[in-house]
Amino acid sequence: MTDDYYPWGGEFTACEPQGCVAVALLNIQYNPPKSVAIYGSLKTENIGIEKIIANTISNPWVRFLVLCGDDIRGHRSGSSLIALHKNGIDHNHRIIHAPGAIPYIENLKEEAIKRFQAQLNVIDLIGEKQKEKIDAVIAECIRKTPPVFGEPYIAIRLKPQATVNLTDNRALHSRILIDYLGKIKKRGA
Repeated sequence: MTDDYYPWGGEFTACEPQGCVAVALLNIQYNPPKSVAIYGSLKTENIGIEKIIANTISNPWVRFLVLCGDDIRGHRSGSSLIALHKNGIDHNHRIIHAPGAIPYIENLKEEAIKRFQAQLNVIDLIGEKQKEKIDAVIAECIRKTPPVFGEPYIAIRLKPQATVNLTDNRALHSRILIDYLGKIKKRGA
């Protein structure tokens, strides 16, 4: 299920497949309740935002995106994500009114951004680091029990595989299949 709903790998934790809340962590050490759908860090105002969009719109159960912690200095990734949700992108793929240094969306179609804007409500808790307050906002979102947003929307699928041939006689296997994250998928003779 995780591979189906979250096609763009990265540093995130998938929890409840039918959870309605995703959490983007800025400069904060915080573990959300396991009732959220997914959570992970947001570091950059371009690829980082693209990953969040692709992975949230692929799960139609996700209806809220909570941003918490201090915005990333220079990148301003949280504020840039809010600008994207509110304003979209211009003809050069730049996030309109984004304060980040390089706020360009290059790997997603405008249709994916429109889906993100329609499917998710962004909850701006930038600057908030108190666990109790963040947990309370997440609980309130979950209590709203919003309906599922249609079918999954796969904006990008990144599951390339690479084969590495080891010719060293000390190797146990001469062929190893490695996924895009560097994890061994299959060993062969």
